[in-house]
Amino acid sequence: MTTTAIPTPTTTRTPMTSLRKTALVAGLFYVLTFVSIPTLALYGPVHDPNFIVGSGPDGGVLFGGVLEIIVALAGIGTAVTLYPVLKRQNEGMALGLVSARVLEGTLIFAGVASLLTIVTLRRAGAGDEALIAGQALAALYDRTFFVSQSLIPAVNGLLLGTLMYRSRLVPRWLPVLGLIGAALLTSSNAAILFGVWPAMSAQAGLAALPIAIWEFSLGVWLIVKGFGPSPITAGMDGA
Repeated sequence: MTTTAIPTPTTTRTPMTSLRKTALVAGLFYVLTFVSIPTLALYGPVHDPNFIVGSGPDGGVLFGGVLEIIVALAGIGTAVTLYPVLKRQNEGMALGLVSARVLEGTLIFAGVASLLTIVTLRRAGAGDEALIAGQALAALYDRTFFVSQSLIPAVNGLLLGTLMYRSRLVPRWLPVLGLIGAALLTSSNAAILFGVWPAMSAQAGLAALPIAIWEFSLGVWLIVKGFGPSPITAGMDGA
């Protein structure tokens, strides 16, 4: 008596294409750029004019510095990851986005270094003689923050929004939100520079909100959905 083995059905897993991986990694980088939100509270004590001669913990400043370094690296990662795709739409604009992101990250590093220097002076017991230096370093951070996380993001929104809108890699309402956000942020930056309202104001916060929603929404979309069908991705979807 012979028995016949009944073949069991096997499930095959469809491999993730290289284009889907690119979208996933870029999306993760974009979401990661939001980890520095707690620094608004963590950096509060270091802006005290008497921080260097004061007492109390300074670990929050160090932790905030680590978060900002992560943001700087993630920001560069977004542009570098998207570059092979976006250059097929417009290589000059794609390269400009990478350059702007690198400049943004460099200025973030400089700002973090200035705050860490204040902590170093405090721990070294520099005393009253270092008060002016500490205040100058805190002011330097504020200036680099304005350029790196307010002026340059408007440029990034304009470049990336235009590239995404023309390429149709994502639904067009997303890059339209980015372009609107870039325009609002640019207007707010001009108002800050001419003294219409301060950098830390409700008006400035509201003007920066659309660009933040654009970047977070883009990151989530790339993670969940990936790129949509587009002529510029033809031949890039190999496994």
